[in-house]
Amino acid sequence: MGTASRRFGFGAGVLSGGVTGAQVRDAEARARRVRDLIARGARPPRVAILGAGAGGLCMGIQLRQAGIDTFTIFEKSDGVGGTWRDNTYPGAACDVPSHLYSFSFAPKVDWSRKYSPQPEILSYFESLVDDFDLGPHLRTGHEVTALVWQRDHWDVSVRSADGVERVESFDVVVSGLGQLNRPNVPDLPGLDSFAGTRFHSARWDHDHDLRGERVGVIGIGASAIQFVPPVARAARDVVLFQRSANYVAPRNDAPYPAWKRRLFARSPLLHRWYRDSIYWRLEARFNVMRRRSRLGSYIEDRFVTQISKLVSPTLSKEALIPDYPPGCKRILIADDWYPTLLRPNVSVVTDDVTAIEPDAVVTADGVRHQVDTLIFGTGFATTEFLAPMSVTGVDGVALNDVWADGARAFLGLSVPGFPNFFMLYGPNTNLGHNSILFMIEQQVNYITQLLESTLAAGTPVADVRATAADRFDAAVQAAAADTVWAADCHSWYKTDDGRITNNWTDHTTAYRKLLARPDLDDWELRTA
Repeated sequence: MGTASRRFGFGAGVLSGGVTGAQVRDAEARARRVRDLIARGARPPRVAILGAGAGGLCMGIQLRQAGIDTFTIFEKSDGVGGTWRDNTYPGAACDVPSHLYSFSFAPKVDWSRKYSPQPEILSYFESLVDDFDLGPHLRTGHEVTALVWQRDHWDVSVRSADGVERVESFDVVVSGLGQLNRPNVPDLPGLDSFAGTRFHSARWDHDHDLRGERVGVIGIGASAIQFVPPVARAARDVVLFQRSANYVAPRNDAPYPAWKRRLFARSPLLHRWYRDSIYWRLEARFNVMRRRSRLGSYIEDRFVTQISKLVSPTLSKEALIPDYPPGCKRILIADDWYPTLLRPNVSVVTDDVTAIEPDAVVTADGVRHQVDTLIFGTGFATTEFLAPMSVTGVDGVALNDVWADGARAFLGLSVPGFPNFFMLYGPNTNLGHNSILFMIEQQVNYITQLLESTLAAGTPVADVRATAADRFDAAVQAAAADTVWAADCHSWYKTDDGRITNNWTDHTTAYRKLLARPDLDDWELRTA
């Protein structure tokens, strides 16, 4: 890699699989410094946190741990949990092993299964509110619609559930909206004419009975892999409209026996070892994401050899075998996907959908596929990030204009000209191989340290330097070109013109080293 890549620590090697003792000690020392500064008259920043999903909750918790209680968490729905509150479709579950899908500072030890189901994950995030006393800081039913920078603070436009809008002032804004919060429904000709029931997987219609119905599923990705099997067991017929086949690996899910759950509860050290072992096993999978990797080639050969055995007159090669390398699109995991495809009431259509009629889906070959219900498994509007919220920075510059050719942010966190504005799970921080909660913890740790630095220096405004942001972006895109995501496949990882805007392009250990401590030379710190 070039100088820019080395400057930002890409390929920096490995540290520990969890939060290190040094990180814990640093956080405790930082909290003491912040409390001392506030006791001596320093005014803590007023922080607006957008969203009460994993990122927003983590940010609130760590601010409290750091001695900063002057924050408000705005959540447009009536509860916390983010994507795990929205996605309640049948079979919804995490594709990261359960014991790695909780924060290292609040590990859950009594997961019921190797891969936790949606209700259990939601319950975990809801429990954090009481465990860390976030209730007084939480405002549900309030959506932030616009942010405008006003010389030394942000004007935050907030709309309540009853439609009343008001503007409030905050020193700092942290977006916890992430990448998976706006369902994407394709604009298909005739969609509004459909006379049956239709809904997106993230807005599941639980009142609609699918028994005996002809169901069409448009979009076969991570969500469809989970909800199609239970739908196929209930419906009369299921037609899957699939643009391209997926690599689907075994999940090997199973309940945890009672004795193992008791053992984890009684032995924190053993649980920590087990959690770390999962982390390192997943971390090794990044090697599949490297372009032309031997491991990726081996996986592709094994997959094609095994899955080709399922090809039949009713299940085509195009429906089963991807035409791109493993990892170019998200590698999925399931134990019941291929048995579902072999069911007599399930068919896979690989021709493009060209139109929707009142009772049918029409494909490019001219065939009308009659359906009673349409379910969209078409994912989310991922490359637009903060939309539809408008963000206006210094000199009235709109963030949408800055991102006209694709979103980018320094460390995935901040954009020059938008002071004191930070993003969690922002551009180039998504993962194809490990737990996003790990990334969020690093981001929150970095932001909290930066806020402590501004408080100590009496310089409450922090704006990332354009030179640092450009250097980082150049390093990310150079590294991205050497990954499988740059191959010729359509995925939510990149824009239509091929810019990889969503994924982190190295091991998570490299990201942690990069965010271990802010380099203040990357920032312009100033007073109002």
